[in-house]
Amino acid sequence: MRELKDIQPLQDFDWSSIGKKKSVYTEKERETLTQSYEDTFSQLAEQQVVEGTIVAKNNREVVINIGFKSDGIIPLSEIRYNPNLKVGDKIEVFVESQEDADGQLILSHKKALILKSWDRVNEAFEKQEIINGYVKSRTKGGLIVDVYGIEAFLPGSQIDVKPIRDYDVYVDKIMEFKIVKINHDFKNVVVSHKALIEDEIEAQKAEIISHLEKGQVLEGIVKNITSYGVFIDLGGVDGLIHITDLSWGRINHPEEVVELDQKINVVILDFDESKKRIALGLKQLTPHPWDALSADLKVGDKVKSKVVVLADYGAFVEVVPGVEGLIHVTEMSWSQHLRTAHDFLKIGDEVEAIVLTLDREERKMSLGIKQLIPDPWGEIASKYPIGSKHEATVRNFTNFGIFVELEEGVDGLIHISDLSWSKKIKHPAEFTKVGEKIQVVVLEVDSESRRLSLGHKQLEENPWDVFETIFTLNSIHKGTILNMSEKGGATVALPYGVEAFCPKSQLAKEDKTAANVDEQLDFKIIEFSRENKKIVASHSKTWQQEEEKEDKKSTSEEKAIRKLNDNLERTTLGDIDALANLKEEMTKNEQE
Repeated sequence: MRELKDIQPLQDFDWSSIGKKKSVYTEKERETLTQSYEDTFSQLAEQQVVEGTIVAKNNREVVINIGFKSDGIIPLSEIRYNPNLKVGDKIEVFVESQEDADGQLILSHKKALILKSWDRVNEAFEKQEIINGYVKSRTKGGLIVDVYGIEAFLPGSQIDVKPIRDYDVYVDKIMEFKIVKINHDFKNVVVSHKALIEDEIEAQKAEIISHLEKGQVLEGIVKNITSYGVFIDLGGVDGLIHITDLSWGRINHPEEVVELDQKINVVILDFDESKKRIALGLKQLTPHPWDALSADLKVGDKVKSKVVVLADYGAFVEVVPGVEGLIHVTEMSWSQHLRTAHDFLKIGDEVEAIVLTLDREERKMSLGIKQLIPDPWGEIASKYPIGSKHEATVRNFTNFGIFVELEEGVDGLIHISDLSWSKKIKHPAEFTKVGEKIQVVVLEVDSESRRLSLGHKQLEENPWDVFETIFTLNSIHKGTILNMSEKGGATVALPYGVEAFCPKSQLAKEDKTAANVDEQLDFKIIEFSRENKKIVASHSKTWQQEEEKEDKKSTSEEKAIRKLNDNLERTTLGDIDALANLKEEMTKNEQE
């Protein structure tokens, strides 16, 4: 008996034929037949849109025959948008895959619609076709529109040529659109309804503008209000009324004159056919206020007005709507101080004023408010006579003096030389401060030039009359060195608040040391000028005086000796004999 391991299998045995009827075709014949069978089906490529026929339909699925070896199935929800589709109808489907893991053909009607929609959208965009769309809902800044199954965006500004305030009225409506923008990267589509009517409007504009004339009066509707003007719909074409052409009077915003949707008459001021711009006016339909200004108004009249514009140099006031005048800052107060109009008035103030100038041809008027009160310089001589004393307020300084105010509109000058009898003041700021009160005496009055010369030191008697009797020439006084000047010399404080000047050559000390600031020394008066209020002193002469005395004493003795010698030289011979006899007698007496 042969063992199983010695049995070899047949090399050409067809195991697939087991249990089957024996095939009568060779392998080659089989391949030929298979190819013929496959040729009976349509050629199918994946990722393309093909046409198919609905062969079956239930509550969940729809069976589609596309002429392939097997049918495909799509969800019923994909054709729910068209409940009229039935078995036998043809629809487009997208071939996702010829076979899945189970050998099933995978189709999609939804994707086919989207692909076809994009093709249609691109074609409509390129050809600028007018398409229909369904407004699905409102969104931020506009509306969502269904175009060929694609959601497109309709901006609010593209809904109509006029501003739309309520977007909701367009929801659930079918409208005509033009595709104005496609973003292929983000699959975004932007449509416009406004673009459809702009072409018609442009034609209308050209027709309307061709018949326009300057000065023509038309009726329009207020379409939009901005801070700079008002847009008017003239029946297919817009015009602008600038804010300055709304009213003869000044206004802050056009809303003070017109309101939205208001019907008004306007006049054409200018237009540009090429740019389709029309300038309109409203105030021009009424007479200019200057023309209607009362003929009785004249210079010197008192009028009521309202401040409408304020600047540093003055205020523009409205006398009647459209008629303005200027109150210059110099006409607001009799004061001579430099100020701004803001110190006196503010916008909105109602003031009375006097008409100063009136030019109807140039439409100019100037007014004043200081004229409503008496001019303080009218009776200046009687109110501020020479020699009268008053209290004033320091306003400002100059190098030569102090300007002070006695009352509103009355100023005066205190010259620097009239501030103090004894102190030498280099600048008025050393003496007082702005805003402080100061006592003054009227020295001179010039009504025509509106000038007052004032003095402060004149409140006291001139101390130099007394100083002249105290600081006499060659008198010696104690003094303190206040400062040293660069040119040489020193300022010295003497008694009674008097200052003197000591030249550098007169500062020498007896001990040869240098004199210093704040050092107290004796000073001799060597010059006194009452008219110039000048004292010159010397320290050197105080110690040099003693030396001069000694010199004088020595000189007297020398003179006596010289006189004696001269007398001796003048003696005669007789005198000599007498002397000799006298000497002899004296010698004799001594021996006895």
